[in-house]
Amino acid sequence: MCSQPPKNINDSWLLREAFDLISLMPKETVRIGFSGGEPTLYGERLIELLRHTKRMLPHTTIDILSNGRAFKDMEFTKKYAAIEHPAMLLGIPLYSDDPIRHDYVVQSKGAFDETIQGILNLKKLQQKVEIRIVLHKQTIERLTKTCEFIARNLLFVDHVALMGLEITGFTRANLDLLWIDPYEYKDTLSEAVSILNAYGMNTSVYNHPLCTVNPDVWGNYTKSISDWKNEYVEECVGCSKIGDCGGFFSSGKQYRHSEHIKAFQIGDGDVSLCGRQR
Repeated sequence: MCSQPPKNINDSWLLREAFDLISLMPKETVRIGFSGGEPTLYGERLIELLRHTKRMLPHTTIDILSNGRAFKDMEFTKKYAAIEHPAMLLGIPLYSDDPIRHDYVVQSKGAFDETIQGILNLKKLQQKVEIRIVLHKQTIERLTKTCEFIARNLLFVDHVALMGLEITGFTRANLDLLWIDPYEYKDTLSEAVSILNAYGMNTSVYNHPLCTVNPDVWGNYTKSISDWKNEYVEECVGCSKIGDCGGFFSSGKQYRHSEHIKAFQIGDGDVSLCGRQR
């Protein structure tokens, strides 16, 4: 289901280009994100890139998307922590409380244990960690149990994101194994959010049209899809909450989206979400 699958080519030029691009960015840049593939495969060079980013953009928030497995190595984790960036966060996926299920989703045996060890090492060194759960047919069945596991064992992480599926990359080839209409799991999503909220965890719901989630999660709802790939469908025309709604990935609009899209009318609900923007 990887949305940015790796290619069997030498792409080390991307890292060299990243150093140059960061040097050209304006100092007032608010946020920058690093993703892959898997950025930690660059090892020491990634650490150098993050140091360079801190030096060139000292006030810029840094988000890094990683499977977290490289941080099972405490020495590597210490080098990452030694950057001492005040606003650097690792977004790490955890797809199930069941190691077999997590390993199946990521297609790598032993990944669950390495990911958990990586998270523990990072938090031991007081690094910021966000746990990400992409919601699809292979993860939704144990979602509430996964959230209970996180709340009981990883209460110290900084953020939990419950994310709708982006239909791109490997997802397209495995769509029948992955796709479930968000409307069908809206009650499960409500229960999962309730569990995390009860434990006082910082929780967000990303990548869902507003009309496919229950009102009881609106307090955790966030407009999260980047503007360059964010679209709406014909059923959204005239919706009174379109300004609050996260809409669709463009790929979802093209390939598959919920069959339960319905425009809100004025007076439907009274919760403003305008402040919840990623």
